[in-house]
Amino acid sequence: MKKFFAEFKEFIQKGSVIDMAVGIIIGGAFTAIVNSLVNDIITPLIGMLGGLNFDEWSVQLLGDGVLYYGKFITAVINFLIMAFVVFLLVRAINRTKNRIKPKKEADPTEKECPYCKMKIAIKATKCPYCTSDVPEEV
Repeated sequence: MKKFFAEFKEFIQKGSVIDMAVGIIIGGAFTAIVNSLVNDIITPLIGMLGGLNFDEWSVQLLGDGVLYYGKFITAVINFLIMAFVVFLLVRAINRTKNRIKPKKEADPTEKECPYCKMKIAIKATKCPYCTSDVPEEV
């Protein structure tokens, strides 16, 4: 049991778990903002323009049941806005990474002769300056 808690402690202390927890918390707060945007701004504007209020759209089912499909439409709008904003964020982050990413160095084309210390072609087996045989591992 002690080993189990030690493994759990090690797991929790990893940076990726903390990053994930922060992301979930920020995601929850961001969801509240998007829900407010849709419910308090977009839906009333659509209602003002076309006399529509999605939340009131419903169908009476048999008995006391009511199917609120308008609330589902609002949830779809929330999702689309959230997906669009996340897309824009990921796109901006990827562009920033590409601009900051260090350029990959090209493979070397020269090496040093171990005898005369002159620069020679990487595939050379004989130094053109001192005429020594150059070992391959140099």
